[in-house]
Amino acid sequence: MGVASAAVAVGAAEAVAVLTGPRSAPLVAVGGAVVDLAPGPLKQFATDVFYVYDKIALLIGTAVLLGGFAALVGVVAVRSLRLGIAGIGGFAALGVVAALTRPGAGPAAALPSLVGAGLAAGLLWLLLAGPLRMPPIPPAASPDAVDPAGRRRFLTGVGLAVGAAAVSGFGGRWASTRRGISAAREAIRLPAPASPAALVPAGADLGVPGLSSYVTPNRDFYRIDTALVVPRVDPEGWRLRIFGRVRNPVTLSYADLLARPMIERHITLACVSNEVGGDLIGNARWLGVPLGPLLAEAGPLPGADQVVGRSADGWTCGSPTEVLTDGRDAMLAVGMNGEPLPIAHGFPVRVVVPGLYGYVSACKWLVELELTSFADFDAYWVPRGWSARGPIKTQSRIDTPRAGRTLPAGPVTVAGVAWAQHVGIRQVEVRVDDGDWQPAALAGSVSTDTWTQWSWRWLATPGEHTLRVRATDATGAVQTGQSRPVEPDGATGWHTVTVTVT
Repeated sequence: MGVASAAVAVGAAEAVAVLTGPRSAPLVAVGGAVVDLAPGPLKQFATDVFYVYDKIALLIGTAVLLGGFAALVGVVAVRSLRLGIAGIGGFAALGVVAALTRPGAGPAAALPSLVGAGLAAGLLWLLLAGPLRMPPIPPAASPDAVDPAGRRRFLTGVGLAVGAAAVSGFGGRWASTRRGISAAREAIRLPAPASPAALVPAGADLGVPGLSSYVTPNRDFYRIDTALVVPRVDPEGWRLRIFGRVRNPVTLSYADLLARPMIERHITLACVSNEVGGDLIGNARWLGVPLGPLLAEAGPLPGADQVVGRSADGWTCGSPTEVLTDGRDAMLAVGMNGEPLPIAHGFPVRVVVPGLYGYVSACKWLVELELTSFADFDAYWVPRGWSARGPIKTQSRIDTPRAGRTLPAGPVTVAGVAWAQHVGIRQVEVRVDDGDWQPAALAGSVSTDTWTQWSWRWLATPGEHTLRVRATDATGAVQTGQSRPVEPDGATGWHTVTVTVT
């Protein structure tokens, strides 16, 4: 009875959330509050364990805890219906508080939790005291003594309630995530760039099996953010405010943005949570409006050393103003690899900045740019233990052979990627066991803002061997071999793989 009532609450809430917004649904609202309140190390643990599926894991875990709580409510309600309904009220209160404290939430955000709790309490009454109640078993009687018709009525009521909850819940979630945004995105025709991307040079993609492609397809591009439900932002109603410590505040519509001269560039993005050798990094061809001239139009006032990007779901990141205005290809991106931004990657507009980790620059579903100072405002991740400024560190990775592989003796191609954002790679070296560092061959690249593929031919001998890689950037600085964790400003160390040669 308790679990069935909770299912009705969640299912009904999802249906109501079609009208009030998917972030007001109790599971999502409570999950979002957990994400915001969880300490940094716990979030990193979730990323390490569940990788890009951490949000799914959180929602499943929340549902499991709710199921356990609901079962307890059912047990209590058998003894006292009032206490059981009070338990449902406690769940409703948690959902209401979580929904109302989401950024941008209005009073209507409380409705899904309230409606769901009301229906759950009604079902609990029907099953315990109403016409669907199970006939009581006489003292010392066998359970088989229960009236079959009453049992059938009770189980039919539970089954119908759970079935309706499932239809309502899944249907509501589907409707919430399909409200016309996909069609709006497909109808967009992106303008041709005034400054097209340079052609990828021949040989930039070595084509070695197991080696990451030079350009990462949209479907394979990593996604790390705090959004349990991907914001669905209608480009027709989208507006960008550039305000704060500026002389001339600016407001742009999506049409205004598309009418401005655009640039197209290959730029590699990396997540600060990327472990040494990890794959939370990708290279794409981005289309967008240069950010520097836009900020110049707004006219930053003295002391405005931080630009805070704010997402439609309230998430914030802070970028140094000097980095966004130093001539690099920082942009408000509207396209990715020749198509409008995928919804999960920030449609309709996101920020792309070469040389900065995403947590301080890559604001997806962008709606505001506020000029302020680092002394006056801490963006989302800073109070959670991360550095306020996040320049990308020089890194290199072995893509093939993979760790733990067994290889035949003889020639083996060792290959991977290396990056030194906005600086460039001068050299990559590989070492086998404790031998000398050997120079690898570098493939071409479009610019210093992208990663570079490399390869090295190894005459493998039988036994277990450890391969290490390091890179040297264009200034001559060698990648450090000192191992450090991702927190607070990115991992360091040499990527190492161990293989067995037979």
